[in-house]
Amino acid sequence: MRIGYSIAKSTLGKVLVGATERGVSAVYLGDAEAKLVEELRDEYPRAELVAADDSFERWVREIVQRVEGKPPRVELPLDLQATAFQRRVWQELQRIPAGTTRTYSQVARAVGNPKAVRAVARACATNPVSIVVPCHRVIREDGNLAGYRWGLSRKEQLLAQEKSAAR
Repeated sequence: MRIGYSIAKSTLGKVLVGATERGVSAVYLGDAEAKLVEELRDEYPRAELVAADDSFERWVREIVQRVEGKPPRVELPLDLQATAFQRRVWQELQRIPAGTTRTYSQVARAVGNPKAVRAVARACATNPVSIVVPCHRVIREDGNLAGYRWGLSRKEQLLAQEKSAAR
């Protein structure tokens, strides 16, 4: 597998977008470029990683726009390896409207497995394409924010930006 990657700036720090010729396979948020590339290497240890040319610059711009809280303008193709359950959860996450949230329990019920709350949380935690699959829109039953791979402050900012843009 060959993954091209590009790093762009956003209001939430740096955004790494990784993609194959078939679609986006990674979206990471962080502060240090080297750390983001290291995380990509950890996620795809057998892939050949190459700094991307401009071939998927349109996808990068679209993702940065979404990070800024703007609504999707372009359908992004995804190239992900996942279990059937993860795919169902990720598809359900993509149905959550921007500016709104769901609880892990609500997502578990929506995918037809109401007792799978922990499995839903795990699917959110292992989502390699944050922002495109908006796992930041899932919260705890008590309304509090739960873990987010890129930090709770980023999760809070993403939700606030989306809510503001949705008005």
